Amino acid sequence: MNRMLAQRRLAPGDAIDRLDVTVNLAESPLAWLVRRGMVTPAQFAASERLRHDFMVAGRAPRVTMRWDPAPGGHGGGAGHDPTTAQISARQRFDAAVTAVGPGLTDVLWRVICLGEGLETAERALGWPNRAGKLVLKLALDRLVAHYGLA
Repeated sequence: MNRMLAQRRLAPGDAIDRLDVTVNLAESPLAWLVRRGMVTPAQFAASERLRHDFMVAGRAPRVTMRWDPAPGGHGGGAGHDPTTAQISARQRFDAAVTAVGPGLTDVLWRVICLGEGLETAERALGWPNRAGKLVLKLALDRLVAHYGLA
């Protein structure tokens, strides 16, 4: 469906009272960048792998009984041990962060894992405006090379 948008050229001195915009608060900052062509699909895929490992590694252990059926009959299967999954995810996350290197991991952690916007990350890190996108792309390139997604 095509939508026609009304365009109006503003003259110098015209005031804009208010501008209403729709913002998807659930969208990650990196998804926003990839939709605008500022991040490649390989960089986005690498960031999703890093974010997934970060989330799995940070899960709290179960403290209640598991009601799902145990795979393979009696006893629990080793492949479904949440502690093993957390340790493996933590090892993968640590290896990826080490491969990216010092100085670039801060922006990865803030934007990918915590979901902060680039402006917020720049302010928190004390960087100049618009430096975050460049540093983030360098970090993502190293992450792509680490995962072998090139």
